[in-house]
Amino acid sequence: MGKSKCGDRQGFHPLSGPDYLPTEQLQSLQLSRLQTIVRRAYDHVALFRQRMDERKLKPDDVRTLADIAKLPLYVKTDLRDTYPFGLFASPMDEVVRLHASSGTTGKPIVVAYTREDVDVWSSVMLRAFASYGVRSNDIIQNSYGYGLFTGGLGAHYGAEALGATVIPTSGGNTDRQLMILRDFNVTVICCTPSYFLRLIERAGEMGIDMHDLPLAIGVFGAEPWTAEMRKRIEAESGITAYDIYGLSEIIGPGVAAECHCQDGLHIFEDHFYPEILDPKTLEPVPDGEEGELVLTTLSKHAMPMIRYRTRDITALLPEKCPCGRTIRRMRRISRRSDDMLIIRGINVFPSQIEAALLAVEGTLPHYQIVLTSEGALDQLEVQVEVTQEFFSDKIRALETLQERLAHSIEHTTGLRVRLRLVQPNTIERSEGKAKRVIDKRNRNL
Repeated sequence: MGKSKCGDRQGFHPLSGPDYLPTEQLQSLQLSRLQTIVRRAYDHVALFRQRMDERKLKPDDVRTLADIAKLPLYVKTDLRDTYPFGLFASPMDEVVRLHASSGTTGKPIVVAYTREDVDVWSSVMLRAFASYGVRSNDIIQNSYGYGLFTGGLGAHYGAEALGATVIPTSGGNTDRQLMILRDFNVTVICCTPSYFLRLIERAGEMGIDMHDLPLAIGVFGAEPWTAEMRKRIEAESGITAYDIYGLSEIIGPGVAAECHCQDGLHIFEDHFYPEILDPKTLEPVPDGEEGELVLTTLSKHAMPMIRYRTRDITALLPEKCPCGRTIRRMRRISRRSDDMLIIRGINVFPSQIEAALLAVEGTLPHYQIVLTSEGALDQLEVQVEVTQEFFSDKIRALETLQERLAHSIEHTTGLRVRLRLVQPNTIERSEGKAKRVIDKRNRNL
C-alpha cells in the first residue's frame, strides 16, 4: 500500500468558523432561517402554499425546530410536475444561473440560483475543501463535468473562493487528464470515484506511477462508493480519498463533506437542515439509526426546498467528531432507497455486492451487475474483472477465486449469484458516473 501524501494537513480555515458554532447558537440560527424560508416559500411558491393550506398551516406555526415535522414533503416528481419554473420563489431577473438534470427518465429537473445562492454555494464548497486540508497554494484539477451538471461549477467556484489554482479540465480525454495531472504538479483532483479508477488504470498503461506524482487529495462524489473502494483507491494511488455529498435539488456538491478523520460527512447545517425518516412510515428515527435523508434548504432564495426526500439512505452519527466540528455528521451514502434490487424476494443493493467483491484479493474494482429473467425467475449475474496474474493462472486457481467471490456475495446478500470472471479492461469504463447495473428483465417479458 502506498503511503498517503496528505501529510499533516489540518482541516481548519478561518472561513470554516460556522463549522464550530456552539449547538445552541447554531439551532437559534437554524430556526430563524427556517422561519424566513417557510415564509418566502409560502408567499411565492403556489404548490407549497397549497400543501400548507391543506394542512391548515401558516408560516407563523413554525415556532420551534421540531415544528419542521408538520411541514409537507417534497419529492422529485414535484420538480418534474412543475417543470420548468413552477417552484421558483424569485423573479427571473434575480436568478443568475440555472442548472438541470439530463432528463433521460422524463422531464429534466431545473434548479435556480440567485447571486446570494451562488455565494452560499461557494462558501460551503470552500468549507468542504478546507475540511480536507486543501489550501490556497494547492493546484486543483476539476474533472467533474461542467455545463448543466452542478458538479463542475460547484467545485470550481469553491476552489477559487479558497484561493487555490483551478484547472477546469471537465470530464473525458483521459490521456490529456493524466498529462495535466503530471505536468502541472496537481495536488488535488475532483471527479467521480469510478473515473479516478479509470485514471489509475490508464496511468499504469502509460507507465505513470501515481505514487510518484504530487497528487495528495481526491475529492470524490456524484455516485455511491464503498469503504472498500476507498481502500483500493488510496492503495493504488497513495492519495487520501475524501467523500463529498450534494444533490442538484438542494444546491449541488457541498451539502456535506468529510473531515480528515474520514468518519462520516459533516452536514453544513447552518444552510441545510437534515432529518432522517423511516422511508415507509415517514416517522423520524433516532440518531444512529438508518433511514432516508430529508433535507431543508435554510437559506436558498431562488428555489427553496423544504423537506426534500433525497432517497439516500444514511444515519446521523450521535458521537462528537474528534476534529472538533460541532455540525453533525451523517454516515457515508452507499445506497439509495430507489437503487434497491429485489431478487427472488430478497432486497439487494449494488453497494453490498461491491463490498463483497472488493473484500477478496485478486479482483479489480471494475464490475457490473446484469439482471435477466428465466421464466418467472429473476437471475442475477455479477461480472468482475480479475488481475492479469489471476487470469493467466491455472484453471483451478480461477475456480477457487470464483468460489470465494460467490461465497462472499452470498454471505453478504443471502443470494446465490452467477459469477463470471472476466479479463482486465473488459467492462466498459465511465468518464462520469459508472453504470453498475444493467437490468434486462423487462426486455424478456
